[in-house]
This record gives sequence, structure tokens and C-alpha cells, in this order.
Amino acid sequence: MKAKSEITTWLDQNEPHFTEMADEIWANPEIRFQEFKASKLQADFMEEAGFEITWDIGGLNTAFIAEWRTGQAGPVIGFAGEYDALPGLSQKVQGAPAPIQAGGHGHGCGHNLLGTGALAAAVAVKQWLQETGTPGTVRYYGCPAEEGGSGKAYMARAGAFDDLDAAFNFHPGHANYASKGSCLGVQSMKFRFHGRTSHAGAAPHMGRSALDAVELMNVGVNFLREHVEDQVRIHYVITDGGGTFPNIVPDKAEVYYYVRAHLPAQVQEVVRRVRNIAQGAAMMTETQLEEIVEHGTNCVLNNHALADLQYEAMQEIGPIPFTAAEKAFAAEINANNAPGNSDFVARSLGLSANEAAESLLGDVYASLDEGKVHTASTDVGDLSWKAPVSMLHTACWPLNVAAHSWGVVASGGMSIGHKGMMYAAKVMARAALDLFDDPAQLQAVRAEFDAATSATPYIAPIPTDKEPPQFENPYR
Repeated sequence: MKAKSEITTWLDQNEPHFTEMADEIWANPEIRFQEFKASKLQADFMEEAGFEITWDIGGLNTAFIAEWRTGQAGPVIGFAGEYDALPGLSQKVQGAPAPIQAGGHGHGCGHNLLGTGALAAAVAVKQWLQETGTPGTVRYYGCPAEEGGSGKAYMARAGAFDDLDAAFNFHPGHANYASKGSCLGVQSMKFRFHGRTSHAGAAPHMGRSALDAVELMNVGVNFLREHVEDQVRIHYVITDGGGTFPNIVPDKAEVYYYVRAHLPAQVQEVVRRVRNIAQGAAMMTETQLEEIVEHGTNCVLNNHALADLQYEAMQEIGPIPFTAAEKAFAAEINANNAPGNSDFVARSLGLSANEAAESLLGDVYASLDEGKVHTASTDVGDLSWKAPVSMLHTACWPLNVAAHSWGVVASGGMSIGHKGMMYAAKVMARAALDLFDDPAQLQAVRAEFDAATSATPYIAPIPTDKEPPQFENPYR
């Protein structure tokens, strides 16, 4: 594998190993902090491939680093993978909703593909470094708990990304492009109110209703929505309703909030105002307020120079050759989803009307989101504040399918998802070789990163005293 182009051939030859791994993770979905089988499966594979394994990164017992190095110098390039699933999205590989297990977990964001594709790219780059004698270090980061757990934020806080020269990450999606846009940061908190119970009919004056406090807080936050910036998103669910009988004054109730905004300072400002509303609700009801930070992530700083390298790689490799059968399967999934998502995707990515009418997009696109801020959030943001990264997106699911839905699970367990995954591995690996082989490319990537972060230091989105939950690991 002397020529850079041969890395795609190597990945094609070894595709069965990686699709088997992706399917194994798909068939055994595990949710945040509990990805015991998936992390062990990947770590064992990397150890067999010659990588040195370090576990328990950032206090996460399903997080690991797999590292391989050659020579005494050279760049340190990382690939960040994920493998956590989502609750309640179990789904068979078919074109209509049908859970494998009622209420079971499912890979509704394609992380079985995400982690395996990043791992495949790391192994391919290791093979090229070894065969060419090029000095450098390649790392694969097994990152748990992206879905509502801030796994990479814990890893960033522990310094796991501090010495990286650049990093790669991809996410399954609707189209093939390297992102130059951003995502919102997020802070999630539970507001737990403690009151005093009493007979609601005979002695209501003796009670202090925690449920009243939750309702008053929600009313206050809903008024706040008029007075925040355009891209701010605030969502909540009442996780403890405060009782089961109307004739008992509820002495406890809880509401769970997500606050999203773009820059870290904007997130903290909205959180400050939400906290003030919660404190006001406690004062009005004479209840006690308890605040619990669940997780947080920073916005994504996508590196444009790195995105350009990936776009060049996509142009060399060409589009994804989806078959007529795969397009028909995608069309069936699209038809069994409410119409409208394909139009939304087309508007948000600037696709033409003809492209929006396709069931599945395999073409190559230049960055479709430059200057845009996606209103979702990801802990890749915390990686991006520590090292240059550009999130690559590849077509792994149909156009009328929304993330976190059954259609993503269905396409992620078969050849549509496999092709998008392997395409991402080729693009990331090919772009990484340019960083190892051409110091000028890496210097441009680093210069852009330094300019983006020099004026604003990294702010950890989780409290210094908060530790991730620990579970007994049956595989270690």
C-alpha cells in the first residue's frame, strides 16, 4: 500500500470485517455508559491489529484509546468513534415500523456505523504508515455516551485530546459532505422541588406543593422564550409529576430541561436565566430547590481546511454506488414516514428539487452547511475545542427519514448503512494521509484551529466534581 489511493482498495478488501462488527453492534444495542460488549469488541479488534489499548478514559469504564506509533516524531492523528444506541427504537431491517423487541434499544442515530467506520479508517492508516515507514501516531478513541451523556466532555476534561494534531469524526446522514457549519452547545439540568404534603381538602394551607413549583417554573420559562436569541432551544419534560392523588398536596416534583445555544457564553447566559426562574418558583411556593446538572457539550468548531481535504478525497473516490434494490428499499422507508422531512433536509442543505425527490443520495457535495448552525448538539464539540476536526457526513439513510427514528435503525442494519460507513472510512483515511505526508497541509489546519480558539478558552460544560456513572462490566 505505497500509494495513497491504495488505501481505498485495502478497505474494500477488508470490508467484511468491518460490516460484521457494525452488524454485531447493531444487533446488540447498548445505551449510554453501558456499551460493554461494543467497547470490548472494538478494543479486542484493535489490540489484535497491533494497537496498544488504554481503558477507563476520563473515568468512563466503556471508553478506551487504541494507539499505534512508528518513529520518534510525526503527527498525532485521531479518529473518534461512538457506539451507543437509543432507548425505545428497536426495529427490524424492513421498510415499515416493526420492533425486534417491544421497548428495546436501537441504533437510531447510526452509531454502530459511526464507531466502526472511524475504527476502520484508523486501522487502514496504520497499515499505510507501517508499509511506507512514515513516522507518526494514529489513535482510535472509543467514545461512549454521546446520546445525553457527554462522553467526550469527560474525556476532554481528562486531557485525552490535548496532544492531538488533528482528529476525524463522521456521522451517518442524508448526503456526502464534510461539514463547515456548527452545532449548538447544550446544558441539561434537573430541577427538583421539595415541598410539604398535606390533605388538599381539609388542610391545604399546611401544604407546600412541589408540583405548583414545577408548573410555575415551566410557565416562566415559556415566557422567557420570547426574549432569547433566534437559535436558542429550550425543551423540558416533567420526570416526576408529584403524586398520584389530587387530594394530597405533592411534596416532590421534578422537571428535566435541555438548554441549547451556540457559543458557550450564550449557553451559560440562558442557563442563568432559567435558574433564576426556578429559584423564583421555589420562592413563590415556599419549596426547596435542588439543581442537578446531567450533562453538557460545547458547540462544534468545524475546521474548514480539514473539510476541504475530505472533499478532495470524496472527489477522488467518487459517489456511493447505491443499487436499484437499495433505492427501492429507501423509497419504501420514505413512504412509511410522514412527508416533509425530505423538504426540510433539502432546504437546510440547499439541495435542488430534483435531488429532494430522490429516495437516496449517493453523490458528492461540497460543504453544504458553511455558515449555518445546526440546532442539534453533540459532544464532538468538546473534541473540536481541543483539536482540529471536521465532521464528515455520509449517506447512510433515506432522505425522508429523521435522525432518532426507526428508519435510521432499519437502513443502518443493512447494505445502505454499510456503504455509507465504508465510504466515510475511505474519505477520512485518505484525508489523514495528506496530514502525515504533507506538513504544509497540517500547518494550515493547525493555524485555522489556533485562530479560532486563541481568543476563547475551552470551558468544560460539566462541573468539575461531576463524575460519570459506573456500572459493573460483564466483559472485563
